[in-house]
Amino acid sequence: MLSDLFTPIVWQWFGQRYGSASQVQQQAWPVIHADQSALIAAPTGSGKTLAAFLAVIDKLVKQGMTTGLPDATQVVYVSPLKALSNDIHKNLQEPLEGISRALLEQVEYGAQDFTIRAQTRTGDTSQAERAAMKRNPPHILVTTPESLYLLLTSVSGREMLQTAHTVIIDEIHALAGNKRGAHLMLSLARLEQLSSKSEPLTRIGLSAT
Repeated sequence: MLSDLFTPIVWQWFGQRYGSASQVQQQAWPVIHADQSALIAAPTGSGKTLAAFLAVIDKLVKQGMTTGLPDATQVVYVSPLKALSNDIHKNLQEPLEGISRALLEQVEYGAQDFTIRAQTRTGDTSQAERAAMKRNPPHILVTTPESLYLLLTSVSGREMLQTAHTVIIDEIHALAGNKRGAHLMLSLARLEQLSSKSEPLTRIGLSAT
């Protein structure tokens, strides 16, 4: 059962918010929870972005409830689109806020011990926000291919990214077969080499076609 894959608090939030899983979510979640790389190809509005985000949020919740959540970046979300705000709010911020409220209401889940942070790093990110990110790295980093490349060229960026174990690449159909996509693949290879984890990076590609 899908519910067996998730912590009760996360599955309860999903059920209250969405009711039931879409077909693409039913197929994707067992693969992502098994730490396998995946390409999720489905039409817009089918729930593929939430499929990726909810699975990685659940892993962070499990970690926070068991061993504790370190101040380190674990998930990198890369989108070729600069207009991230609407999609990120619905599929990342909304689940994080809802699950955080549920955790705070149920102390037995260890809610007082950790908070999952997500932050965006693009060319529009202010110097103050970048400095704060260095001091207190987000658990989920939202960025663009170009900003990921720049992070990989700086010492502080590499220090932040070396703890990442999962990368989500959205709108991959917009990158496949062009120079921008080839450049991103080079950045992902550098991220893989940089990783302090012994296992290969888990790569989750999202495509609307």
